[in-house]
Amino acid sequence: MFKPHLNTCIPSPTRWFNRVYTLVYSIVIFALLYHHCCNLIYSPSSTTIFLLVADLVLAFMWALSQPFFLNPVHRRVFPQNLPQVVKESEYPGLDVFICTADPFKEPPIRVVNTVLSVLAYEYPTDKLSVYVSDDGGSQVTLFALLEAAKFAKHWLPYCRKYDILDRSPEVYFGNHQLLLPDAYEIKVMYESMKARIDKAVKKGILSPDQITNDGWIKILNKWTSGFTPKDHPAVLLESNKDSDITCHSLPNLIYVSREKNNAINHHFKAGALNTLIRVSAVITNAPIFLVLDCDMYSNNPKTTLYALCHFLDLNVDTNLAFIQFPQCFHDINNNDTYGAELLFDNRSNPRGMDGLLRVMFLGSGGFLKRQALLGCPKLVDPSVMPKEKTHHPRKESIVCDDVLQLAHHVAGSRFEENTAWGLEMGFRYGSLVEDVNTSFRLQCQGWTSMFCDPERASFLGNSPKSLNDILNQSKRWCIGLLEMAMSKHNPITYGLTFMNPLHALCYTYYNFWAFWAFWAIPIVIYAFLPQLALLNSSSIFPKVSNPWFLLYIFLFFGAYTKNLLEFMFAGGVFIKWWNNQRMWLVLGCSSYPFAIAEWVLKSLGLSTREFIVTSKVIDDDLSKRYKKCLFEFGVESPLFLTISVAAVVNLLSFVMGIIQVVRKGRFEELCAQLLIVEFGVVNSWPIYDAMVLRSDKGKMPLITTLKAIGVALVICSASSSVF
Repeated sequence: MFKPHLNTCIPSPTRWFNRVYTLVYSIVIFALLYHHCCNLIYSPSSTTIFLLVADLVLAFMWALSQPFFLNPVHRRVFPQNLPQVVKESEYPGLDVFICTADPFKEPPIRVVNTVLSVLAYEYPTDKLSVYVSDDGGSQVTLFALLEAAKFAKHWLPYCRKYDILDRSPEVYFGNHQLLLPDAYEIKVMYESMKARIDKAVKKGILSPDQITNDGWIKILNKWTSGFTPKDHPAVLLESNKDSDITCHSLPNLIYVSREKNNAINHHFKAGALNTLIRVSAVITNAPIFLVLDCDMYSNNPKTTLYALCHFLDLNVDTNLAFIQFPQCFHDINNNDTYGAELLFDNRSNPRGMDGLLRVMFLGSGGFLKRQALLGCPKLVDPSVMPKEKTHHPRKESIVCDDVLQLAHHVAGSRFEENTAWGLEMGFRYGSLVEDVNTSFRLQCQGWTSMFCDPERASFLGNSPKSLNDILNQSKRWCIGLLEMAMSKHNPITYGLTFMNPLHALCYTYYNFWAFWAFWAIPIVIYAFLPQLALLNSSSIFPKVSNPWFLLYIFLFFGAYTKNLLEFMFAGGVFIKWWNNQRMWLVLGCSSYPFAIAEWVLKSLGLSTREFIVTSKVIDDDLSKRYKKCLFEFGVESPLFLTISVAAVVNLLSFVMGIIQVVRKGRFEELCAQLLIVEFGVVNSWPIYDAMVLRSDKGKMPLITTLKAIGVALVICSASSSVF
């Protein structure tokens, strides 16, 4: 019997252009390296060596990035065909995992909106369960979820009745007028719930008048005087709301806070996810689960059906481990000041990897097979896998005493001792980027993955608004990739052994992005070397009349033009691309080298690894400055000092270069350096603005400005002995 297609895969029409470009650009790169080698042989100097090293790294990283563009694909799904393939009653169970850690950095009301948006999925409610991992073990977060469960009794029927698309209440009431008959009443209920949650957050602890249920009181007794975010017993609680106001069963909502002990390594987010895998296996054991960040709400109620179009397609590889949806952000300003949209990492590169049948797990927005996290597909016998539990109507609690006791046991801090958890099962440990590390290890075992990017974004989240938060987040990613690159399970040796070489190169690209902060090497060299040479009236590039000058121009504009085209194909615009490039330079002078230093200290045992939660809380003034597309400094940070020094050196060099051209007419021999320095000055404008022109709270701290000027003057003075 013929069954309709659930998805299609169409190769991108740009792939042939990409392949020709790769060939041509490779030839020109080899010509440049030949030129450097000739200079090194016939006129060796430290400057020649530095330029050769910088261009070798750029060429190497460029070569590693090319597999992303050789065979990009675009997939389409047809959820309307699902009823012809499988009955709704035969849909697999789905568990949703949402992780949070700190109610003061990750506001509980945002967690609530994420929870409500997935509870309202267009999916059989008796097959849907939502697990919230609270790694901080906060009473406030628990209270917020119980409030969400009560509000869900009204919110879910409202969404079904009027076929609402925006199923995050905060988004819905912020974007739509109250024209529907029940809208005003529902909004009043939501605002009332929000006020109660905000009141609890301000107090930091629940007051007796907020506890109205005997079951709550029993659970809250676990918060003793010795209860801390890093040392506390396991806490599990089911919302225990049987049906909504229309007598439809509600999805399961279960709060989980794993046991923590100060003496035990808790493995950060990967440890929390592994606890959720075990706890959910005890309670519901759905064969598919979705991993979401606490502030990444569902923007499309049909997302689960899109995932099923891949998992249930008979033509799809049975070793399909996960479906990755892009991470999109709803609160990025018009210019994307910090390049936080990450279009290359979230859209362009995944499409390229999808053409190789293996995309990376991005840490959020991924639907994973439970079986994939339990072992190699070639080693796992389906007949001995745990059976999916049958979800039943919520007339009584699904968590009986025996189940609850077992769930507490698997959430214990010592449960994983002497087991394969984190090594060969579950999310893999050993790296702060547990998402990349886990997907890499799964694909080395033979599992495949796909990328799904529907027209309406499936998930929308929040991005950092402070430059300091952005730099620290990037530093954390860099450290995590370093840890992965230096482990025995790295893409260079382990990956090339077990997977397609092109696919292994994609992972290698991300590892070398951090490995010895490879990007930092050429960025730092080009941020200082041509500038210091210009300050000392030294020419280090070919004259305009020299044919080799054209080669430099071609490489520069060829790379940037191709990058711009790829960015626009991914849905970007010019101003966002420009800011994306600016941030690449900023990160190369700050986060990358600092990540190396921190990683070295940790490797030597001189520092301890700590996962710092990125703050999602912003005040009104900061929000206003962000909407104006201003860089947010405001605090003293060593990360700001390095980029400020580079900005000052570039400005001094630019002034000196102009003076030399005007007085001595040396434009032809200094043209290349002036172009580089001018490029650096233009990119540094937000730093000059924050140093001198701004007076708001987000300006560069005066002490950082003075330090930067002092260090820059010392560097410029010392450079005279080199050139």
